[in-house]
Amino acid sequence: MGAIQNDWLLALQGEFRQPYYKKLFQTVNEEYRTRKIFPPSNDIFNAFHLTPLKDVKVVILGQDPYHGDGQAHGLCFSVRPGVDIPPSLVNIYKELHDDLGCTIPNHGCLTKWARQGVLLLNTVLTVRAHQANSHKGIGWEEFTDAAIRQVDKQDRPVVFILWGRPAQMKRAMLHNPKHLILEAPHPSPLSAYRGFFGSRPFSQANRFLEAQGVAPIDWQIDPIE
Repeated sequence: MGAIQNDWLLALQGEFRQPYYKKLFQTVNEEYRTRKIFPPSNDIFNAFHLTPLKDVKVVILGQDPYHGDGQAHGLCFSVRPGVDIPPSLVNIYKELHDDLGCTIPNHGCLTKWARQGVLLLNTVLTVRAHQANSHKGIGWEEFTDAAIRQVDKQDRPVVFILWGRPAQMKRAMLHNPKHLILEAPHPSPLSAYRGFFGSRPFSQANRFLEAQGVAPIDWQIDPIE
C-alpha cells in the first residue's frame, strides 16, 4: 500500500495512528497478497497525490473503484487511456457537453481535472476484482470521511459535488458556509434521467469559483491522438 507524501500527510497524520487504520492497513495488505485487487497498490492514493489539500477547489465523491480489469487508477469515475469509457462517465461527458459545450473526448482519464484542483475521491479506495463494494466497511469510509472534514475546514471556497444518495449522505459533515454544495442524482444509466441531466454542475461550480475570485476549472478533457 503506497504512502501519501504531500500536505495531505500532515492533515491526515492523526488517522494513521488510529486503531481502525492499523486494522485497515493489515486487511488491505493481506487482500493484495492473496487476491486480485484494484486499483494497483501504488495508485490507491492517487486522488491525494494529484490534488494536494492546498489546491482543492472542487470535490467530486464516488463510491468505490471500478472492479473491471485495467479500469481503476485511484480517481473516482476515471479510467486509464485505452480503457472503454464506463457508462456513468459517458453520461458525465454528455452533461458536460450540454452544460459548457465541451467536446466529448475519446478516453476516460480525468487526470487533467485532478491536476487543477478537482479532488476525485471514492469513499472506499480499493475493491476485489469483479466484486463491487467488496471492501465496503473495512475502514476506508472512516479515512475518507476524515479527508472530507479536512477539506470542509479549509478557510476558502470549495465546491462539493454530491451525485447520488451515498455521496449526499456526506452533506451532514459539511458545515463551512464558505463552500457550495451541489446535489443531483447519480450519473449512472439507472438514475441519470431523474435529474442528473440538466443539473449543470460544471458551470455552477465555475460561476461560484469566479465570483469568489478563484480561477475556474477548465473542464475540457483533451482528446488523445
